[in-house]
Amino acid sequence: MIKFLDKLPSEECPKLMHRVVDGVCGRSGPRQTDYGDRWSLTEWVELMNTLSSLIRFAVGRGCSDQEIQELLSDLDTARAEAVVQCVRSRFDEIRHALVERTNAISSTQLQDFNWQLKLALSSDKLSALNTPLLNLSLDLKENGLQRSVNIEMNKEELQTLISSLEAANKVVLQLK
Repeated sequence: MIKFLDKLPSEECPKLMHRVVDGVCGRSGPRQTDYGDRWSLTEWVELMNTLSSLIRFAVGRGCSDQEIQELLSDLDTARAEAVVQCVRSRFDEIRHALVERTNAISSTQLQDFNWQLKLALSSDKLSALNTPLLNLSLDLKENGLQRSVNIEMNKEELQTLISSLEAANKVVLQLK
């Protein structure tokens, strides 16, 4: 579908690419009405989806200029170079927008944490308890508001938490 870009004169390609990047970054992207005489609505949607996906893929994977050129092998040199130059010049901005989009998936984000290890020597029911306890304090940001959550765990509960976090880490590593 990137072949549809051939309908646009090569000198207008950088302007379109920067507008597509604007759309990827959450600002106003290109409008079909500005280019309606070149592409049908179906072609326009396919082209915008393809270009946006290509930009997200290239930046998300940290592709080199050569790798991006290979992805654009269907295009002539001038148009491919316009795409590469646009991605290179706005790489940090695109990457920041992609990270923000990923962070926005969850409404709650961990801002900071603190922990303390305590030894409970006795309780109101037992005179000799000698149980280690972990006090975990989480500072969360939820819908723009800060809140704190305190959790006290015994050894078994802590081991369950660690196992869960290790399993989540394995899943994340597999996705990479």
